[in-house]
Amino acid sequence: MPQVTISIRKGKDSNYRKTLLDAVHEALVLSLKVPQDDRFQRLLEFDSEHFEFPPHYTEDHVTVEIKLFEGRSLNAKRTLYKTLVDTLHQRLGLARADVFIVVQDIPLDNWGIRGGIPASEVDLGFKIDV
Repeated sequence: MPQVTISIRKGKDSNYRKTLLDAVHEALVLSLKVPQDDRFQRLLEFDSEHFEFPPHYTEDHVTVEIKLFEGRSLNAKRTLYKTLVDTLHQRLGLARADVFIVVQDIPLDNWGIRGGIPASEVDLGFKIDV
């Protein structure tokens, strides 16, 4: 149940935005074994004066923030980073250096799901220790 927030500058068309969302989800499915239908994503678009980043990034810079259930291995995260960057490069032509990824591991006790039950008390139906 990753919670994903993607930030970009305004000006991209709907096809670009949909491809971006699909690519991020696919990377999560492939690298972390997230169920295909477990998709929580937000795409935030900012005017240039509201989205600043260092000058070595281009106007196509993408920040991807992913909140995860705690438990994924460093190896799985490495695979996620590479898969995500490679997929965005292949599908959208993004420079690999323009993709910035932040992962937050959050203990299961800190997720209220399925009607307000701590995730630590729910059978999630998938493995998180990948």
